[in-house]
Amino acid sequence: MIDNNSIEQLKQTIDIVDVVGNYVELKKNGSNFKGLCPFHDEKTPSFIVSPSKQLYKCFGCGAGGDAIKFLMEFEKLSYPEAIEKLASQYNFTLRYTKGEHQGSDERRVLETVGRWYRANLERNEKAKEYLAQRGVSLASIEKFGIGYAPSSEETLLFLQRTMIPLQKAAEAGLLGYEQGRYYARLIDRVIFPIFSPSGMPVGFGGRTLGNHPAKYINSPQTKLFNKSRLLYGYHLAKEQIYKKRRLIVVEGYMDVIMLHQAGFQTAVATLGTALTNDHLPLLKKGEPEVIVAYDGDRAGIDAAMKAALLLSRHNFDGGVILFDGGMDPADMVNAGNADLIEALFASPIPFAKFVIDMMVSSGKTDTPKGKEEVFKAVKNYLGTLSMFLQEEYIPYASSLLGISTARLKTDKKSIASIPQQSILTLSDIAEKSIIKTLLKTPTLTDMVLDVMDSSMFHTHKEAFEALIQGRQNSELLAIDFDDSIKIYSEEELKKQLNYFLRRYYAKALDIIKKYDKLPLEKKMFYLRRYKEYINKLKQGELVPYESHSTL
Repeated sequence: MIDNNSIEQLKQTIDIVDVVGNYVELKKNGSNFKGLCPFHDEKTPSFIVSPSKQLYKCFGCGAGGDAIKFLMEFEKLSYPEAIEKLASQYNFTLRYTKGEHQGSDERRVLETVGRWYRANLERNEKAKEYLAQRGVSLASIEKFGIGYAPSSEETLLFLQRTMIPLQKAAEAGLLGYEQGRYYARLIDRVIFPIFSPSGMPVGFGGRTLGNHPAKYINSPQTKLFNKSRLLYGYHLAKEQIYKKRRLIVVEGYMDVIMLHQAGFQTAVATLGTALTNDHLPLLKKGEPEVIVAYDGDRAGIDAAMKAALLLSRHNFDGGVILFDGGMDPADMVNAGNADLIEALFASPIPFAKFVIDMMVSSGKTDTPKGKEEVFKAVKNYLGTLSMFLQEEYIPYASSLLGISTARLKTDKKSIASIPQQSILTLSDIAEKSIIKTLLKTPTLTDMVLDVMDSSMFHTHKEAFEALIQGRQNSELLAIDFDDSIKIYSEEELKKQLNYFLRRYYAKALDIIKKYDKLPLEKKMFYLRRYKEYINKLKQGELVPYESHSTL
């Protein structure tokens, strides 16, 4: 049978307006949509679809339910058939299991422990004092279910006292297992329960009250908890998001809580990760304006750049706000600056403008070479946008770069209209992935430099050299922020280096064979060496780089 958690994730992905709109002509009616009921004859529309509740209701015949129920009724499908059809329409991969209550035990564990955390907060003065200092009201503590996790020993005793199997608690992400014993993952932390968009508990986040080096931690990946698909606070914000057509993405739990407390009830947060493609279905529901509101430090700017690249390529409306002066939204609310926050939210920097500004400011446009690099990066980026956005931002980019708009224009068969991977050669993809891997895992740099240098790069030589030399480069920035580029594991990196080296030494061998000016003895020496290198490479070994450019 279909895994219940998989069904829940499918429900998070689909939008009832899209589903019903395939069968019924819907028209906007306030915060809802209205149309003629498909289940009985009527001339005056009485069929309502609510995007905030993800439900439909006919006030004429009484039909109602969610997207799955609609498909079952309209197409006369069984429950599994309706789920499988929706999954097919949304290109969603379902999981199947023989059990009947997949994930239900873990949810009960999370609910029980969540209640205990909340009760603990009442008894812990240190945790209450921390929340009071941050300006969190009692109403917010109750609304978000904030609690406190004590020591590992106390947690284990509670689990034993309530007859919760430790293995089941570990499966729910509450415990770890090491050296033959269980231990609590959350110790001496203020607890923030994390819910699915439908309001089911899936995990916890915790803020340390001690000197732990990790200030915030989340539950690990479990059957229920996937941080790349969740947004903290979404279950509380979704109704206002649909109503106000605005969604504010911030960096942390406290930012969400304090913004809600100040009246900004469409605020949500990612869970220690950047916005990804997996978040897009949730962000699209209700078609809101998306405002990315991050700290103005280096990490916040980088995260905002990645978000702006992602959201502009998917044609989202909205923009970026950066909080300066070391203040985050929570601090500003606590300081009584809610009016200033509202003014900022009213005028975000549009995503495409933010990306172009960042690309131009990060490059050295005062030199011809630097200007060329920025030009290439900006043109490539513009090519990923819709034709409408290209027309909108090409004049802006050309004015910043001091070049004609014609040089930035692309035809209808541009990068934007062709799948990205289809226009790249295998070599180009590999070069970008090697660079991206070294950006994310610098400890692998020495291994790479032992066996190759920039001469082996055909397309992205300048970006590789900038990476090695530790200098800024607009192409390097674009690679860093492109989430479609694969980051290699160490083994995958070795395989790609092997591919580059085999191609390089095969070319070197061909050059030497045709090079008549080289003394015969030296020629034979290099022929033997490079053949030996190629044989080793064929066996999966890496060989040291040796330049043949001076021959």
